[in-house]
Amino acid sequence: MSSFMRVRLPNAPASRARLSRILAAITLAGLFTASCDVHGITAPGTIATLTISPNPLSLAINGTQQFVAVAKDASGALITTAPAFTLASGGGAITGSGMFTAGTTIGTFANTVTATLGGLTATATVIVTAGPLATIVVTPNPTTLAIGATQQYTAVGKDASGNIVSFTPTWSVVASGGSISSAGLFTAGTVTGTFTNTVQASNGGITGTASVTVTPGPLASVTVTPNPVTLGVGATQQYTAVGKDASGNVVAITPAWTVAAGGGAISASGLFTAGTTPGTFTNTVKATSGAISGTATVTVIAGSLATITVTPNPASVAVGATQAFTAVGADASGNPVAITPIWTVVASGGTIDPNSGVFTAGTTLGTFTNTVRATVGAISGNATVVVTTGPLATITVTPNPATVVVNGTQTFTAAGKDAGGNPVAITPVWAVVNNGGTITAGTGVFTAGTVPGTFTNTVRATSGAIAGFATVTVTATAPALATITVTPNPATVLANGQQQFAAVGRDGNGAPFPITPVWAVVSGGGSINPSTGVFTAGAVAGTFTNTIRATSGAVSGFATVTVTVVAPTLATITVTPNPATVQTTGTQQFTAVGRDGNGAIFPIVPVWTVVNGGGSIDPATGLFTAGAVAGTFLNTVTATSGVISGTATVNVTASAPTPVINLGSAAANGIMAGTAFTCVSLGIINADIAISPGNTVTGFPPCVITGVQHLADAVAAQNQIDLTAAYNVLAGLPCPPANFIVANLGGTTKPAGVYCSATSIGITGTLTLDGGGDPNATFVFQAGTGLTTAGNIVLINGAQAKNVYFQIGSSATIGTASQIQGNILALTSITLVDNANLLGRALARNGAVSLGTNNVITLP
Repeated sequence: MSSFMRVRLPNAPASRARLSRILAAITLAGLFTASCDVHGITAPGTIATLTISPNPLSLAINGTQQFVAVAKDASGALITTAPAFTLASGGGAITGSGMFTAGTTIGTFANTVTATLGGLTATATVIVTAGPLATIVVTPNPTTLAIGATQQYTAVGKDASGNIVSFTPTWSVVASGGSISSAGLFTAGTVTGTFTNTVQASNGGITGTASVTVTPGPLASVTVTPNPVTLGVGATQQYTAVGKDASGNVVAITPAWTVAAGGGAISASGLFTAGTTPGTFTNTVKATSGAISGTATVTVIAGSLATITVTPNPASVAVGATQAFTAVGADASGNPVAITPIWTVVASGGTIDPNSGVFTAGTTLGTFTNTVRATVGAISGNATVVVTTGPLATITVTPNPATVVVNGTQTFTAAGKDAGGNPVAITPVWAVVNNGGTITAGTGVFTAGTVPGTFTNTVRATSGAIAGFATVTVTATAPALATITVTPNPATVLANGQQQFAAVGRDGNGAPFPITPVWAVVSGGGSINPSTGVFTAGAVAGTFTNTIRATSGAVSGFATVTVTVVAPTLATITVTPNPATVQTTGTQQFTAVGRDGNGAIFPIVPVWTVVNGGGSIDPATGLFTAGAVAGTFLNTVTATSGVISGTATVNVTASAPTPVINLGSAAANGIMAGTAFTCVSLGIINADIAISPGNTVTGFPPCVITGVQHLADAVAAQNQIDLTAAYNVLAGLPCPPANFIVANLGGTTKPAGVYCSATSIGITGTLTLDGGGDPNATFVFQAGTGLTTAGNIVLINGAQAKNVYFQIGSSATIGTASQIQGNILALTSITLVDNANLLGRALARNGAVSLGTNNVITLP
């Protein structure tokens, strides 16, 4: 017994079946003890029964169990012989001594453990159960869900051998993508993407995962871009459409494009072409996918400038009058395009403000086709101007002066002209205003009185508010021829060629005196028809001084002839104006005068070119167009005839130069008068003087005239014509209301501009004129009646005396010691009091110019 226990018990397994084995051993020991106590020790009998325990056995995979076989004889006594163990039908493995190891296949293996002893066999059943949880598999994996969609997940547990193990998983989402319930129901989130291993099932530290791809939901919106957009007429715009689900995730679409509210057309690919009608077309571009649409708004504006229309066209404008032109831009479809044009005059007829489009008609009558031009970039529009006769500006009475014998008669005539010198029909009313005789109001027949004398501007012809005058000298005897003037003088004539000469007679008062001259050649050079004045040059070349003579009675006039063996040739070309100041892109008309070697005018048809930059010029007309770059371009405008050329310099300015008044031939004079010029003492005139129609000059010496005196001659007459034209231009310049003169100008500073008073202008103190850095700055002062000074004029910042003008409606008085700078153009008279100096000109149209003591007049 003791031996049995020692043998059996140490072999009992230490597994979880150890307790059962111990109990079995104790039972056997008790049996043996009882037997000993009752019967004493008896040898066992033949084996009658054989059993195996435990039976059945439930054991996890890979678990172990010691099986015990119990053998008994017929009396139930234990037999200690050890049986042999085997495995009959799987379920694991067993040793010969009964140590069982469960396999990896779960199941009930009936009667698989077998013990054999003494011909007897005993069996035991083994139930193999799964091992502990080793893995979890989550399904489905992977899965794709639209946002908001759901998916029921399952989790399958397995032991290490892959046998399913029942468990209760804990569900979670570990890498975004949505949410999951405790029962494994997953709901996709609103963010699209692939969320790897995000769905997790876990139990006791063991986890399983699944990946989820969240795709966009159904199309919820379509966005069209760009939106809004502004397009010119006919312009194109490529549109795109982006579809999105309810959560803003992009959904691929292939939209159908349409135009819903006008404005243009669109292609199948979304290329929109703006129509020809400007406007805002709200939500007109539409992209549609299924039942979902998106829209965009288009604003169609006028296209690029295609045309400019200038109005009025044609325009009829009187000489010196103004006309405001307007320019309307349009695109190719006729839609208005806002423009700010630059205005120019390209075919004469007048001038125009380059910014405002206000045109001022020139002095030449005619139709100037397409002369007004409005330009923007490369696009221009034109209008035609018809310059018509302006209002009556002057009346010229002829003859003037006239010499009439006492009680004799003289018929006067009156010619009306506008500001441009164009004839204006008038019916004058005649009157005598300064004595000398009487005149018939309707006919102009003057009858001299009985008192001899010179009656200045006594004959007056009036039409409306305009009057013209003539001076009459009444003599006791009939006027006699005093002078004869022969023209041309000198004359250049080709050998054996011909020249027509003319002769004009004047009486002692300078009045025209009718003559029928007798012509003769007195110093050789050729022959002349004594009646007609047609001269025929001889064959010998040379200069024949005073050879042509015209004689009437005892009075003769002469002219010099140069006979050449070859025809006179062009020697010089003079281009005017020179220099010229032109605004960028503005125009300037140039003229060219040719002269031969003797200084006689030589007819030419010049070819115009620009040789040193600054702009371009019409090769035939000489109309220069300035370029866009400012600067001084020396001798750039060239007029060429044959091998002879003349040039002019152009100053191109970025801003329009203020126009400088053109005094014409009058510019050479420091003094001009209609009747007379007097100087008391010590006066100096550093210039020419001209008097017309009068011819009286007193006080020289002691006063000094450094220039040439033109007294009632053709030069003086032309000077008066040019003076009158300049006077009228000055009077016609528009005066801004802000420049109305309401107080004395002394003590003020004025910028360039036109200033005006309906009455008299006074300068007591110092008047400062500020040129603002512009050497072309022009200052014009218009006085309805007079000018009176008791002060000075100071010029600053580039202002120049030559560009200062006083246009006086009656007379001007330059007070004692006044220092005046500028040009004074007076309708009647000009007086300089003692010690007054003038850097400028004293130009009187109808009356006299009077100097006191110690006056100096110098050209500016």
